[in-house]
Amino acid sequence: MFIEQPPRIFRWFYPHALWRIDQHRKVVFLTFDDGPIPEATPFILDTLDRYGVKATFFMVGENAVKYPHLADEVRLRGHGIGNHTYNHLSGARHTPWTYLANAKKADDVLHSNLFRPPHGWIGMVQYRVIRHCGYKVVMWDVVTRDYSRLLTANDVVNNVKRYTRNGSIITLHDSLKSIDKLKHALPEILAWLKQEGYEFGVIE
Repeated sequence: MFIEQPPRIFRWFYPHALWRIDQHRKVVFLTFDDGPIPEATPFILDTLDRYGVKATFFMVGENAVKYPHLADEVRLRGHGIGNHTYNHLSGARHTPWTYLANAKKADDVLHSNLFRPPHGWIGMVQYRVIRHCGYKVVMWDVVTRDYSRLLTANDVVNNVKRYTRNGSIITLHDSLKSIDKLKHALPEILAWLKQEGYEFGVIE
């Protein structure tokens, strides 16, 4: 649970970040990190279409440059776009100014004020600098761990079932590490959320 649903103390460190939205409505916000890539993003888009669901994609800038047709397709299908840095930069290894420059480079391509730090980690100074420059930092309420080699597709589904609640921001990935599991897990996740009566929101 320490990973799948971050404890409250983590949220205190970043009080202006989004971790959960509208706790009084039965609504969830699906997010996908790390794409777009041809091995994963088209399947995810088609599956979301099949269930009539919109999501928010936190894109790596260099992937959007490499596959502009996929970035355009995400927008054309009505999904939201967020910034995940240009090179999937680790906050632990870079100064706040290098980190900000990389985010701005991605923004030249993505044109979004939503920002999610790669690996879910951002230093306090980096956080302040990013916010000062007008970005809204979006974290999560549930991380499915679809990227983990130690988890199966059923484990990913069960993480969603166990931890989702009103207003949850749920993190998945359109990445090579996740796609094999998502081919099974994503349809089950969407079907279960709909069965439970959840609506789906796009982060503005």
